[in-house]
Amino acid sequence: MKYLVTGGAGFIGSAVCLHVLEELGGEVVNVDRMTYAANPLSLKRLADNPRYAHERHDIADQATMEAVLARHRPDAILHLAAETHVDRSIDGPAAFIQTNIMGTYALLQAARGYYEGLTGERRERFRFVHVSTDEVFGSLGEEGFFHEDSNYAPNSPYSASKASSDHLARAWLHTYGLPVVITNCTNNYGPRQFPEKLLPLMILNAVAGEKLPVYGDGLNVRDWLFVEDHARALVMVADRAQPGDRFMIGGGCEATNIDMVHRVCDLVDEMRPATATRRSLITRVADRPGHDRRYAADFSHIRRELGWSPRESLDSGLRKTVAWYLENTAWSDACGTDARKRRGTHG
Repeated sequence: MKYLVTGGAGFIGSAVCLHVLEELGGEVVNVDRMTYAANPLSLKRLADNPRYAHERHDIADQATMEAVLARHRPDAILHLAAETHVDRSIDGPAAFIQTNIMGTYALLQAARGYYEGLTGERRERFRFVHVSTDEVFGSLGEEGFFHEDSNYAPNSPYSASKASSDHLARAWLHTYGLPVVITNCTNNYGPRQFPEKLLPLMILNAVAGEKLPVYGDGLNVRDWLFVEDHARALVMVADRAQPGDRFMIGGGCEATNIDMVHRVCDLVDEMRPATATRRSLITRVADRPGHDRRYAADFSHIRRELGWSPRESLDSGLRKTVAWYLENTAWSDACGTDARKRRGTHG
């Protein structure tokens, strides 16, 4: 199978590329215009792989995307390219509208033309997997879960832009027959996540002995999904899901932000001992506008239909994550000196 992955040099995209190439033996065409969150070191070891190609383009350029599809003729598109950081969407929503909405529109149009030219088995096999977030459904109370048929209620410019792109993908399925499958995932964590997000920010600040900024009371709850588990799920969806299906993808690991920060502090203390505990670095900062209180997903549908379930527990995934950042300082340095200046606490 040949997969075209948009945003393949980003956090989740790089995990997908590595999974396909190194574990499945497939082919990958990575379309990534290499914005601030894309790190060339994430895929450095793939540079000489004959089954890997990088196309440095903007997905919003429909003509270019049409040419890329015609040149590489993929069996599936995994659409992950997006602006994702909620704090950035509050400060500057225009980039989110352009990439997440207009970019998705252009890519859907290019994919539609490509799909209409396919015949036989290749046409039957082709899928467009639109990768989205549980944030499009808004905030949960203390109980309950998001499901595939949950109502949309986005509360940030980021989640509103992703909700819009979900609706576009669904419309291209029903109006034009493009074989779309939509996924909505919970909070991802793991190696190669840009350092302005909660866990890498806390890990790197803890190692440096810098403040660990936590929004509000820190009791916002998220369901934490290890990125490599998510990558496996996305490829399974591309390979086996039926057009029009939809999947919630979760880790089954609910925890508050402050609990996650405490866990990170304790792991850094264990792996890089210091004279004072890293918990002493925690600093409360004013909460951000529209901060959703809780997300959690029922992922029984993908478990039942495709046989997927997460392999990593929160303990094992966090240990792997902290160890990776401690062992890959060159990767973090390549993100730039401004990467940790934002106080974002993810989700």
